[in-house]
Amino acid sequence: MNEIIIELEEVSPKEFFGAQNANIELLKKYFPKLKIVARGTKIKAYGDEDLLEEFDRRFNMLMEHYIKYNKLDENVIERVLTSQSKADYATSEASGATIVHGVNGRLIKAQTANQRKLVELMRKNDMVFAIGPAGTGKTYTGVALAVQALKNKEVKRIILTRPAVEAGENLGFLPGDLKEKLDPYMQPLYDALRDMIPPEKLTHYIENGTIQIAPLAFMRGRTLDNAFVILDEGQNTTHAQMKMFLTRMGKNAKFLLTGDPGQVDLPRRTISGLKEALLILKNVEGVGIVFLDDKDVIRHKLVKKVIEAYRSIESEA
Repeated sequence: MNEIIIELEEVSPKEFFGAQNANIELLKKYFPKLKIVARGTKIKAYGDEDLLEEFDRRFNMLMEHYIKYNKLDENVIERVLTSQSKADYATSEASGATIVHGVNGRLIKAQTANQRKLVELMRKNDMVFAIGPAGTGKTYTGVALAVQALKNKEVKRIILTRPAVEAGENLGFLPGDLKEKLDPYMQPLYDALRDMIPPEKLTHYIENGTIQIAPLAFMRGRTLDNAFVILDEGQNTTHAQMKMFLTRMGKNAKFLLTGDPGQVDLPRRTISGLKEALLILKNVEGVGIVFLDDKDVIRHKLVKKVIEAYRSIESEA
């Protein structure tokens, strides 16, 4: 039986192997025909020569990723082990750097390859579409980029907006005035900002208009200059709403549009403005598009399984 021995020299075996060797157990799952043993600072693998060569290559990819980002978890391992090449999961140094220093010194970075692609595209283009399912960090990464642009004085304001479409609930039955009715729709945007800007400063920014959070209908008639503008939940825009929003773009503006085409809450037979925009703008210079997928899910690991389960029944419908 063929054998290879890999010595861990630059990393802590305890951190690399994971709690109770969880990362090693994942490796075994992806290489079921190999016998893999982790002891001390060494990994030993036994089996067919071709499989051992592939294992050695993938293991080195994992080592490189860990040394670079000081992080190895289930999502990272899956991305590395299922990618065709390094280019599929690794991007430039700049896109992997800290985007902003959040509240209590929290370092906010793009955590996956596609999130890093989003960072790169926003640097190269004035308009970017980030498309993907729930939990892939589209909005969170976008808000971090907006806060970074504001801190660097690249823009004078941040404008965050969403279409106020009812996802199975009825706005009319909610208590309060219009702002109180609409605030729950904007909550994910508030949540992201609270991670990145101290409470008093955030309140000040909102009160003086440096940061504006409003439903999409409030964008009509405006020209958005010197602003980083994020349209969240773009799949719930109509043709007219999307065209209205895209034509608000003013001088020195950055537009990020996020959405999940699989979660459209529009009335039946209403075409999603996001799907339409992707078709007609895909070849326009200055417009970037990144597609995030299940491998980018950074919420609880069950979220990925939920997405897969729903996709299986939706494809049968």
